[in-house]
Amino acid sequence: MPLVPGLRSPYAKIGRLVYFGRMLDKMRLHAAGRLPLADYGANLGKGFDSRCCNFLRVKYEDLQARVLAGDLDDAALLAWCHERGGARTDEECEIWNGFMIKRGWRDGAAGTLAQRITESGLVGQPVLTMFDYLDYDEGRASAPERPWEKI
Repeated sequence: MPLVPGLRSPYAKIGRLVYFGRMLDKMRLHAAGRLPLADYGANLGKGFDSRCCNFLRVKYEDLQARVLAGDLDDAALLAWCHERGGARTDEECEIWNGFMIKRGWRDGAAGTLAQRITESGLVGQPVLTMFDYLDYDEGRASAPERPWEKI
């Protein structure tokens, strides 16, 4: 996948959560016509997006409409989610972050990750998780910096 200006790493946190900011970026970029649909279109609102919305107990479409209203920053959008779906505890956020940053490492997504690594020509790179894969595939190559240890 190409490096898309304005699409942040899945490791980037908003409040206590990884991935949430990336999902917001995808919503905004898609609405602006700047998200390559050939690479991202099929999974909008699915996969990690769906997991994130399920974790927050909000509907993707509702969050998307709120994001596109354009009057809230990312922290306020997370607060909006907490108002609707209920606030998450520190422990729940720790579990969410731990699950997400390790997805693809010795779990049910390992086969998919291996396939994507091969298809993207990233064999031999230190890609251990889906987050690593996204960063490498989009040209960020942050895995050697071990961003998960800064979370």
